[in-house]
Amino acid sequence: MDKKSEEFYKRLKEELENTTAKWPTEYLFKFIVPSQPQKIEEIEKAFDQMGAVIETNQSKTGKYTSVSINVRMKDSQSVIDKYIEMSSIEGIISL
Repeated sequence: MDKKSEEFYKRLKEELENTTAKWPTEYLFKFIVPSQPQKIEEIEKAFDQMGAVIETNQSKTGKYTSVSINVRMKDSQSVIDKYIEMSSIEGIISL
């Protein structure tokens, strides 16, 4: 992981810890991926067995799909770890 990414995740962790009253808590992940079934499946598999509620919405042109995942996370580090895991999916954008 490059220095810029490390700094981003460090800031995100601090923000999560400062704005979240207690853990575990519900967290909303939002991603945008190219509209390819295998990309969406990869995301869904990453949250399998976690009790996640997953919603997808295709863009007007059909080129991209937004994926919203509402899931209970145990702490700020588990959120960071999930973002890092998802970054390995080619073409994914985390919001």
